[in-house]
Amino acid sequence: MEIAREWEDYEILDMSNGEKLERWGKIILTRPDPQIIWKERTYPQEWNKSYARYSRSNTGGGAWQYKKKIPSSWQIHYKKLTFNIKPMGFKHTGLFPEQAVNWDWMISKIKTSHKKEISVLNLFAYTRGATVACSYAGAKVCHVDSSKGMVSWAKENIVSSGLENRPVRFIIDDVTKFVRKRNKKRK
Repeated sequence: MEIAREWEDYEILDMSNGEKLERWGKIILTRPDPQIIWKERTYPQEWNKSYARYSRSNTGGGAWQYKKKIPSSWQIHYKKLTFNIKPMGFKHTGLFPEQAVNWDWMISKIKTSHKKEISVLNLFAYTRGATVACSYAGAKVCHVDSSKGMVSWAKENIVSSGLENRPVRFIIDDVTKFVRKRNKKRK
């Protein structure tokens, strides 16, 4: 198993009782994670530094409770990639930092390919991380997601990473329908 060890702007500070304490740039958040089953906190004093905590509702969903004022969005960096972060309605921040090992792998494969042009189709492209990483590496990217808001956010990350002149095509569509349409065209 690969672990993303090269983050400077993201860090898991502690984990306990179904929650993670994470640093996203300078902002510290507490988010649920059902895989964390142990009860003891390794660094109990660190939990007081959390700016916000996402609490799940017994009826589904949940909400953020803010202890300190935070910006509506902010940026974090992974190597030369820049991502815009904000607390979302279902505990997310718009990025899965554990995917950085996959971004590194994609960047390496694209940069060392002997083909002149690499094309990447990113389906269910919610997190945008792979789109930004592949674009950074020089690939031509087609980014597909059914959410207009997520696609707009992906465009923001491309611009924030200085990649707005790279060939990235953004498509708002249901992924299953998109693939079916493309397969019909090929036949």
